[in-house]
This record gives sequence, structure tokens and C-alpha cells, in this order.
Amino acid sequence: MGQRVLIVDDEAAIVELVSYNLTREGFDVIVSHDGAEALKMARREAPDLVVLDVMLPGMSGLDVCRQLRRETEIPIILLTARKDEVDRVLGLELGADDYVTKPFSPRELVARVKAILRRTRAREDDGSESQEITRTGLVVDPDRRIASLDGRTLNLTFTEFELLHILAKNPGRAFTRDDLLMRVWGQDFFGDARTVDVHVRHLREKLLEDPQSPRFIETVRGVGYRFRES
Repeated sequence: MGQRVLIVDDEAAIVELVSYNLTREGFDVIVSHDGAEALKMARREAPDLVVLDVMLPGMSGLDVCRQLRRETEIPIILLTARKDEVDRVLGLELGADDYVTKPFSPRELVARVKAILRRTRAREDDGSESQEITRTGLVVDPDRRIASLDGRTLNLTFTEFELLHILAKNPGRAFTRDDLLMRVWGQDFFGDARTVDVHVRHLREKLLEDPQSPRFIETVRGVGYRFRES
């Protein structure tokens, strides 16, 4: 049995299209048509990834994303209408790993699913960089995938943890947005540099950063970001 993907959408045609293409690629597909049911299925079936429509009856996809992020690091790909940029940005801020706009190519969606799962599996299997990092009250433990600040555990998504780990283990080094996209999201990622900005902003909020005088993550104008040297 292949990796399990939960598809959440109330449009039967989209569910059928996505299910067919993922099944053909060897994935084990389960389906839900509304938000509340999707949460129950995610808890019960423990899928490896969720493809989640933003517009759902009852509980919205954004609410489902928010709740899942409180409970798990499971990768989430949002399906949004082409015009709903606010939904895409908000979804990334809530912890989604990627988004696909409707109408979309099934081939592109399958490629994104594969890329995220490949990246997730590679990070989980890689024990070459397991040394704990300590920086002025911040502790990043790659082995246990736990980060804490001043003794308080941070509730980070998989992507947020990877981003923090890359920056924290290279204090003083300026990374371009493209550098970070390649290192954290991988070469198969289809998004743009704004994805990095959204995740950095969300990460800073969890680190309780003062935007005017950041304790950890600094913006390098015209370049990208760096982790502040002690």
C-alpha cells in the first residue's frame, strides 16, 4: 500500500479527478466532502498528506487547516480559487505547506504531492545533522524535531521547523529567498519567493520577535534573511 492522501473537497468532479490521478501514481486515497468530517478522518486515518479545498460547506478549509496545525505536522496542500490570493496567503500563515489554484493541472498537483512527501521523508530519514543548536534562549533539536524558546516549546509546522533549523545553524549567513526555497522546499517547489516571506513572518510571531529589533531572524535588504549572531 502506498502513502495515504486525504482529499477534502465538496465538488465531486474534482474529487474524482484528483483521486484517479493519485491512485494511478500508487497513492492510497481517502476522501471527505466537508470540514468536520475531514478532521475526524485525519485523526482516525493518519494520512501522510492532505489536499484541502478552502471553500467547504460548514467548516471552511482554512478552519480545518488551523485545527490540524494545532494537532499535527501533517503536510497540507490548499486548493483555492484563482482570485482568492488572500486565502492563499492566509493559508500559508496558518501552516499550509503549499497551494494550488483552480482550475489546476492534475499533473501539477500530483507533482506537488510527490515533492512535499519526498522532502518530508528525506528530512525524517536524514540523521546527518542531528546536533542540537542553542542560541540565546532558543533550542533547536533536529533529532526530536522540537524547538523551544526560554523553556517554552514552540508549536512549529514541519516547514517552519526546517526554516528555523537552516537559519539557526548558520548564524550570520545571509540567505536569499531562492536559497531558502531550494533548501527548505526543494527544487520541485512550484511557488514563489513570497512563500518564504509568509513563513518567516509566521515564524517570527511564534518567536515573539519585535519586527523593529528582531532577537533572532534579521531581514537583509535586497537579499533575504539571516540568523542574528550572538
